[in-house]
Amino acid sequence: MRVVVITPPEPVITREQAKAHLNVDHDDDDTLIDIYVAAATGQIDGPDGWLGRSLGRQTLEARFDTIATDWCDLPLPCAPVAELVSISWTGADHQPRVADLTTIDLIGNSICVSGLAPWNDVRVGREVLKVRYVAGYETLPAAIVAAILLMVGDLYRFRETASDQGVTPIAIPMSTTVTNLLTPFRLYG
Repeated sequence: MRVVVITPPEPVITREQAKAHLNVDHDDDDTLIDIYVAAATGQIDGPDGWLGRSLGRQTLEARFDTIATDWCDLPLPCAPVAELVSISWTGADHQPRVADLTTIDLIGNSICVSGLAPWNDVRVGREVLKVRYVAGYETLPAAIVAAILLMVGDLYRFRETASDQGVTPIAIPMSTTVTNLLTPFRLYG
């Protein structure tokens, strides 16, 4: 299975929030701050992010190679899932099919079908079932906001990948506080 971002999220941290956290009251570094917010968010958000979940509302498409036999528990990655947009597949006759979403329930972060799934005639192959959905928080948890702001602060303060303090350069690690704030939200697997 592969997850593709169809519509990326809007920034989850505003420039104003970042500048307030950094105690920056000028506009000289606005572009740099925007880059740091995007970099910090990108590190943890979405299908490729460390958290394995969606932060801001975004449209994703999960592309399944094979179909589960339990039609009442097909989990969708990058929780939290807010709504289903469409389900499509390629039939055994190589023709495209589209599911009637009124027959499919979204329970938590999984789709559930009562009885026989509409895609029971799916063609065997790569990425034959595509589930498009909206995922992400309506309101981002405070711990995630704090972690992103701390990451932005680290990037702003340490503008190089190594410090020249002391005799030999040392790498600047990300804060363990960031890891501790984010770990409860991390999805594994």
